[in-house]
Amino acid sequence: MRVDLFDFDLPEECIALRPAEPRDSAKLLVVKPGETLRDRTVSDLPSLLREGDVLVFNDTKVIPAQLKGIRKRGEAMAQVEATLHMRLAPDRWRAFMRPGKRIAVGDRIHFGHDQNSCFLGQLDATVIEKGEAGEVLLGFDLSGVFLDEAMHAVGHIPLPPYIASRRDDDERDRSDYQTIYAREEGAVAAPTAGLHFTPELFAALEAKGIERRFVTLHVGAGTFLPVKTDDTADHKMHAETGLVSQETADALNAARARGGRLVAVGTTSLRLLESAAREDGRIEAWSGPTDIFITPGYRFKTADMLMTNFHLPRSTLFMLVSAFSGLDAMRSAYAHAIESRYRFYSYGDSSLLYRAETSDGR
Repeated sequence: MRVDLFDFDLPEECIALRPAEPRDSAKLLVVKPGETLRDRTVSDLPSLLREGDVLVFNDTKVIPAQLKGIRKRGEAMAQVEATLHMRLAPDRWRAFMRPGKRIAVGDRIHFGHDQNSCFLGQLDATVIEKGEAGEVLLGFDLSGVFLDEAMHAVGHIPLPPYIASRRDDDERDRSDYQTIYAREEGAVAAPTAGLHFTPELFAALEAKGIERRFVTLHVGAGTFLPVKTDDTADHKMHAETGLVSQETADALNAARARGGRLVAVGTTSLRLLESAAREDGRIEAWSGPTDIFITPGYRFKTADMLMTNFHLPRSTLFMLVSAFSGLDAMRSAYAHAIESRYRFYSYGDSSLLYRAETSDGR
């Protein structure tokens, strides 16, 4: 499909720089194809679901994966930044480097430094491979838990570009940019639909008889990359690592068998469920990398509803929600959200989408 079909104009003032307080006071736009849009709040979620429904959360935990440092090549030095996005071994990470043109295989990178500091006792790495668009494979001098500790000491929370371009990250982001149920370290971007949940909202959902189940998909920095091709068929998705346990798969299949609806909290949860599903819709235990790219025409096999924030124009995520509820429905929903001054992107408001009845996403 043409990528420009997924374009829209967004006023800059609609981009949220901080989350709503409390988190569950954010707006929630209910989108059911063929019906009138409904303006609610996230705290209304228990009244919008029914007993036996299951919310599927992504329990990945954001790590301080933004590293600033010095590239050293002989006597020449240059300031660089790395955003780690996929761990391949205890001491190896794939990363996006800025500026990528300054990086070559064999370069030594000294993270946690500026040009006025010494290089002793810090986090150092070697560029092992160089790919396209600034992507590299870094081999660190430290490994395993020692590397993790060093990253927490010198790294920054990798805020999305549309926030980072307008303010620096701070200590508040270490909690704001993390779900209250985050457990499995490895993400470099938050599963942002989950940022709206509070202990009070969890209690209200439990009282209504709505289940919670967890999967893990370590969100990578590739989620922020724009689609630069003219046709969706030419876009390459970056892989992300995920896990669906046997216990979770069994629980979700049982819920569906008794008539419960599966509600994916976030596009990451939905993408992982679809990766783990058989053609007949049965969800299986699953682990490994997934680069599933969902556009209109895709036939969904798992979730009945999707809770998700408002996404960037021309992004793979706006393509996914257009496949889920229909492109026309989502264009109308986004136009309403902009007119009603909903807050967009990672720290913004949310939506509750029903799956379109048709299979072509239109």
